Parts: sequence; structure tokens; C-alpha cells
Amino acid sequence: MSVMKRLSMIFKSKANKALDKMEDPRETLDYSYQRQLELLQKVRRGVADVATSRKRVELQINQLEAQGKKLEDQGRQALSVGREDLAREALTRRNGLNTQIADLRIQYGNLQGEEEKLTLASQRLQAKVDSFRTKKETIKATYTAAEAQTRINEAFSGISEEMGDVGLAIQRAEDKTAQMQARAGAIDELLASGALDDFTGQRDDIQAELDRMGGGTDVELEIARMKAELGQGPAPKSAIEAGQPGQAAQQAPQTQQIRQPGEGL
Repeated sequence: MSVMKRLSMIFKSKANKALDKMEDPRETLDYSYQRQLELLQKVRRGVADVATSRKRVELQINQLEAQGKKLEDQGRQALSVGREDLAREALTRRNGLNTQIADLRIQYGNLQGEEEKLTLASQRLQAKVDSFRTKKETIKATYTAAEAQTRINEAFSGISEEMGDVGLAIQRAEDKTAQMQARAGAIDELLASGALDDFTGQRDDIQAELDRMGGGTDVELEIARMKAELGQGPAPKSAIEAGQPGQAAQQAPQTQQIRQPGEGL
């Protein structure tokens, strides 16, 4: 296949595809129906023309018959007064008119037959046009419904695709939210354990010191408890209980010192 033939085929295929996209079957059907109406109108106009010609021939026949009747009367009248020559001339003319009338009657019969044929063709064409109009409207309605259904399906397809994208966005948002929640929980645990310093709140040195002391005391108490179980020492006491007797001993002298001046009075 030559290059020009290939180019021609490609051009025709693309042009045909473009025409298919541009063509609306409803418009094509309406145009075809309009053309059929025009053809039907031409046939009806032809019927009217033939009928007019037939009527004109009929009028000519009537006129010639009237003239022939008049010539016959004139010939008879001429014979009644002894003018045979005039009577012969009148009858001769009448016979000429009869020849014309015979020719016109043949033409009239032909026109009448042609008129009947065209009338029958017009009636058949009218029936076909009416049938095509009904079929045309049915096809147009079906096409319109199919077009609407296609648009609805395309809309649903677009919504489904859009909802799929929205679902992915929601999934990503949920994943990020869960990741942020896990990270926030990990930071809270690190702050609570002291692995990270909390720069957002006030630092309590005393509480920190107490926490450190409490941590060391727990170990010492556990060791003392184990020794007592093994019979190697007394039962352990908590740091607060161990500190209470010392505090009482310090408070007792202070109380005595406060009461000594009263006793001297």
C-alpha cells in the first residue's frame, strides 16, 4: 500500500470518527422526515397539476360540444329555408369539431388515468411518511432515554471514582491520626519516666529529689526485708517511720524548754 493511500485511509477514518461524534440521530431523522414531506408535497402538486389539465380539457370538450350543437341547429335551420349549401357547411364544421372533441376525450382519459395513478401514489407515500414519523418519534424517544441513562451511569461512575479517592484520603487521615496519637503517647511516657525533660511546665527540684530518694529507699527496704527473712537482721521500716522517732526526740526538748519559764513563775 502506497503512502498516499495510507494517508487517505487514515484521513477518512478520522473524518468518519469525527462525523460520528458530531452526528445526532435525532437531527438526521428529522431531516429525513422533512425531505419525505417535501417529496410528498411535490407529488401532491403533480396530482393537482394533472387534475387542472384534465379539468381544462373537460371545459374545452364542453365548449366544442356546445359549438357543434349550435352548428347542427344552424344547418337544420338553413335546410328549412332552402339553403342546402349553408346547411352542408354547418354540418362540415360540426364534423370537424367532433374530430377535435374525440381527440380531447382521448387526452381527457389519459389525464384522468394519470391523475388516478398519482393520487394512489400520493396516498401510499402519505402512509409511508406517517409510518416513518411514528417510527422516527419512537427512535428519538428511545435514543433520548438511552442518552439520559448513559449520562446517569457516567455520573454514577464519576461519583464512585470520587468516593474511592475520598476513601483513600480518609484512610490516610486515619493513619496519620493514629500515628500522631501513638507519638503523643510515647512522648507522654518518656516525660513521665524522666527520659525527656518537660520544658512546658515548672521544674520541682524538691519533688525530683524525693522521687530519687524514694527510688533508692525501695531497694534498701527490699534488701532489709530479705535479710529479716533470712534471720540476718531486724524487719525493715519505712523512711517515714524511721524518721518519726527522731523528730519526736527533737520536739520534746523544745517543749520542755518552752515550759521552763512558766514553771519558774
